[in-house]
Amino acid sequence: MKDSKRIIRYLIINLLLASSVGILVMPLALKIVPHYMSVLQIISTVLLGFVLLVPNIFYGKLMEKRLSISRNGCQLLIVFLMTVSVISIYLLVAFFGGDVFIPSKDNWIQWIKIVGIFVLLENILFWSGIIRIYVSSAQLGLKWRIIGIVCGLIPIVHLVVLIKLIKIVSAEIYFENDKLLLDENRKNDQICKTKYPILLVHGVFFRDFKYLNYWGRIPKELVKNGATCFTGNHQSAAAVADSARELDERIKEIVQKTGCEKVNIIAHSKGGLDSRYAISRLGTSKYVASLTTINTPHRGCEFADFLLNGIGEAKQQFVARTYNSAFKKLGDENPDFLSAVYDLTASSCAKFNQEVPDAPNVLYQSIGSKLNKIISGRFPLNMTYQFVKYFDGDNDGLVGEKSFRWGSNYKFLVNNQSSRGISHGDMIDLNRENIKGFDVREFYVQLVADLKKKGY
Repeated sequence: MKDSKRIIRYLIINLLLASSVGILVMPLALKIVPHYMSVLQIISTVLLGFVLLVPNIFYGKLMEKRLSISRNGCQLLIVFLMTVSVISIYLLVAFFGGDVFIPSKDNWIQWIKIVGIFVLLENILFWSGIIRIYVSSAQLGLKWRIIGIVCGLIPIVHLVVLIKLIKIVSAEIYFENDKLLLDENRKNDQICKTKYPILLVHGVFFRDFKYLNYWGRIPKELVKNGATCFTGNHQSAAAVADSARELDERIKEIVQKTGCEKVNIIAHSKGGLDSRYAISRLGTSKYVASLTTINTPHRGCEFADFLLNGIGEAKQQFVARTYNSAFKKLGDENPDFLSAVYDLTASSCAKFNQEVPDAPNVLYQSIGSKLNKIISGRFPLNMTYQFVKYFDGDNDGLVGEKSFRWGSNYKFLVNNQSSRGISHGDMIDLNRENIKGFDVREFYVQLVADLKKKGY
């Protein structure tokens, strides 16, 4: 009902704005202009001016200023599309004749003025709209911004692209606004306020940078709903045992500083193996209430075995030196690319699972997801999809489905509402992208809410 009312409201306003543009342009082509038209043109000018300067008065405010700006931009672009198509046709008809229109012959200056006013008004609408969505939209991304600029000078194509931009931003506006409303309505419920804080443990080849969050928009959403969140802050690449020692120190630091006694670990990819080792082999179990692994290769990746066996020692060392050198500059004290990769092979994980038993006093649960096809994922975490599928079957672009399951509760996520599926990176909101059929932020909210219900 709310959506229907909103759509009707926007439609009425846009029709009024489109009519105002028409009133300012169309009468200029008439031989005889009705005497009341000048009054209507003054009203139309005032109306257009108000909408361009203070659109929220007409369209209303959304939950965030950014969303209101995006919404206003989309509506102005819709008015642009309405008026540029209808008035263009009208002026073409008027130019080529008709008793009520100014003849084009011997009236070129007048027609140049008419077209000039029309072009000016359309440019005002277009630039007022496009600037708004370019500066405020998060989902538009770099790709569509560039496509919009490149295609802006190609007739017809630019209109098709503009419609696509409006669709992308409109979907973002209403999705994000509904999420904010949901969070506002349940704010007092604190559904993510667990007994023990959440420790988010990253996977391999990433770090917990201050300004480049591995977990995307997820931590902020959890905190909104009452969670206390920490990150592992360990190196990007190291042997499982070495990463586990870092996590053990980090967990003890959190417990000592906060007095929380234990933490709930949510670990992605290799982070799940690191956490299991710390819990089982380093005595960290007394500080851990639960471990939830996200797309962790518990049984390794057969593709990794194949790849390492096929690449010579010299090439392996070259890649390792390059990576280690780069990540030392980014903050890793002693990155070890090859040790991290070898610990993810199926052969290493088979040995790992024999030597690292679960702790009896810790809740173990796991989650995996399925990418539907290589082109549906996002580079670069989709590039190995076909190879992994050959060795491991259904996968998330990196890890096979049969490797995900661990613990008493296992969920395998399949997105049937989109041809895309859910990739390894999508599970941590890597691209900060809204995916049809899978709200990653709400998924984690419900995951943590479930931990709370279980008493953790």
